[in-house]
This record gives sequence, C-alpha cells and structure tokens, in this order.
Amino acid sequence: MLIPHDTRIALETVVDLVNTAPEEGAGDGLAELTALYAFAERHHISGVATLGEKDLRAVHDVRSRFAEIFAAPDARTAADLVNSLVAAAGTTPQLTDHDGYDWHVHYFAPGASIADHLGADCGMALAFIVVAGEQERLRRCEAPDCRDAFVDLSRNRSRRYCSSRTCGNRLHVAAYRARRRDAAR
Repeated sequence: MLIPHDTRIALETVVDLVNTAPEEGAGDGLAELTALYAFAERHHISGVATLGEKDLRAVHDVRSRFAEIFAAPDARTAADLVNSLVAAAGTTPQLTDHDGYDWHVHYFAPGASIADHLGADCGMALAFIVVAGEQERLRRCEAPDCRDAFVDLSRNRSRRYCSSRTCGNRLHVAAYRARRRDAAR
C-alpha cells in the first residue's frame, strides 16, 4: 500500500494521540497544557500559538473520537465516524510547502484550532485508509498488557503488536521460556 509522506505523518500523529488516552494503570498523556505543547512540537503541528484549557478539552474530545474509529467494527461505521469528525473540523484543503517538506495538502483552515487541525488532517488520513478498503489496518496491540493503537502497514497485514521490539519481543521471550520450562519437566 503506497501512502504519501504527509498521510503517513498524519497517521503517526493520530496513533500517538490515541495512545495518550488514559488506560488501566496509566495516566493521561495529555493531562495538562505542557503535555499538549510538547505533543504539538513533537509532531511539528504548524500554526500552534497560544493554547488554553479549552484547546486541551477539545483535543481530548478529538482523541476520543479517533479511538472510536480504531474500534469501529466495520468500514461503514468507520466512515461515518470519520465523516462526522472531518465535518466538525471545517476542512479547507490547501496545498502548502513548509518546514522543508515538498508540496502536500493541509485540510484545516488557516488559523484553525489545534483540535480542528488534528481532526481535519488526521481524519483525512484515516479517510484514505477506509477509502482504500484497508480499515482493518487500524488496530490495537494484541499483547495482554498493552492496548496501544497502531496502523499495520505491513505488506500482508500481519502485524499484531504496536512494537515488535517491546510487546512482540516480550511475548516471544515469555513463550520461549514457557516452552523451555515445559520441556524441562
């Protein structure tokens, strides 16, 4: 599946955003404004000036809506959720070349809030996944102690863990040790 650079960046951003949500035993990765500023800087979100509590609440709402898309049972449900999210963001597609990137499309209006920026750009990236018939690539980690979101961009759609280095490796090592224990008995 060929994914343009700007769409890949938006997919990485939406995955990181969804994974900031509080889970059992873990706190909210965007609990305060300093974390939101850090998120915006880490993902090079352009046009972010002054953020306030209203922005933080709006990003939490967008994050919840993205999580619903990852949990959608089928493409129709995912499409309805994406349509609602993108419409709420008030998209204004425009070509741009900034910060050393070649021409790409921004879907948010100039001066849009960070929540609308994320809703429009990341929502459109998810829309491209659904349009391509690849909604099943929007997944949650299968490790029992991890439910992080990820986009499976493997050729054969076989990725099961958010990270093969952490979750995948940890489970493979545990399975190996269990087999060794069983063989020693």
